[in-house]
Order: sequence, then structure tokens, then C-alpha cells
Amino acid sequence: MDLIEVLPSLRMLRFPVGAAYLWRDGDELTLIDTGTADAAAEIEEVLDGELRRIVLTHWHEDHTGSAARLAARYGAEVVAHRLEAPVIRGEAVGAPPVLEEFEIPIRAGVPALPPAPPCRVDREVEDGDVLEFGGGALVVAVPGHTDGSIAVHLPGPGVLFTGDAVANVGRTTLGVFNTDRARAVASLHRLAAPTVDTAVFGHGDPVVHGAAAALRAAAAATR
Repeated sequence: MDLIEVLPSLRMLRFPVGAAYLWRDGDELTLIDTGTADAAAEIEEVLDGELRRIVLTHWHEDHTGSAARLAARYGAEVVAHRLEAPVIRGEAVGAPPVLEEFEIPIRAGVPALPPAPPCRVDREVEDGDVLEFGGGALVVAVPGHTDGSIAVHLPGPGVLFTGDAVANVGRTTLGVFNTDRARAVASLHRLAAPTVDTAVFGHGDPVVHGAAAALRAAAAATR
């Protein structure tokens, strides 16, 4: 795992597949996504405050893999969209992606990931709900990658956590491996609307400054 300071209050935890993010409010920490099931020990090494909550952007195993272990050990509140919660709890099976032709070789190159153990979800959220970190974190529904994918917008500091709705590998683009491309494109266009300076992604490098322009350019190039 690589630990990268994006902002004084925001650190990126980069894994071989995907990333998670730690947001700090004083001594209180919020973890956005948790990497794969084998990442928990490395995450624990960098927790230098109270892990108050875990926000899961969607159910995929590279985002929820370590959630159960961390939630149980630290008593953190687990937050996810109501449509993702049954899959995260192990009560339902998530829909597989509908691959575009260009995505087939990309998918073939992704290593097999350990399954995510079922994890409790303490708070089921909807579009427009506000979470108590970062001065008020707005839940933004971004369906398409999965039915209940969410992004999280911090209007005060101008930070956007996109989950897998957007990627930034080489350039800012629509995320891959979507269940419904049309809805995913609509979600990308929605994320291009907020005024954000910093955007961080499930896959790819953060855009530390000028994120709104990068998101608008990605949306303009995607139909």
C-alpha cells in the first residue's frame, strides 16, 4: 500500500487494485472505501485517530473487502446506499457488469480478488443525505457502475470522492465495468456540475486542483 497526502485533511491509500481515502476532522477519521479483504492490516497501521465511520461507495470487493474487519475492530459506523446494503451484508448478489468491447481485455488483466466478507451496514443513505464529516458531506447518487453507487461531495473544502463513477488513469474518464452505461454516463455528467477543486477516484491519481474543469472535459467527451 502507498500512503499519499492529497490535502492536509485527506490521505489516499493506494492498493495494487483500487484505493481508499482517509478524511480527518481533528482526531476523528472517516474512511471512504476499504480496499480488498487482504488490506485491513495495512489500513490499521495508518489509523492515527478514532475511526468514526466507513463510507462504502458501492459493493465491489475492492471497495468493501476490509470493511467487516475494520468495523468490528473499531466500532465504526458503516454507511452505504440502501440499494447496495443487501449485497454488502451478503443477503443478495450484485449484478455483473455489461462489458463494452474495449473493456474485455482490461477485465481479463485484472487479477482475481479475494471475496469481501459480509459486513453490517448501520446507515442506509439516499441521494441528498448529509454525513457528519468534512463540514457536511453530501451523498450524491451516481447509478450506472452499480445500481446504488454513490459519490460524496464536501462543498466546504471543495472535495469530491467519485468512487468508480469516474476514473483518472492517464486522464479523467467515465469509469469502466458498468452495469448500465447510459446511467453511468448520466452520472458522470451530474458530477461535472458541482464546483470542486479536488477530486479523488476509486482508480487513478487524484486531481488536487482544477478538478471541476477535468470533470467537465470528461463529461463533454462522453455521450
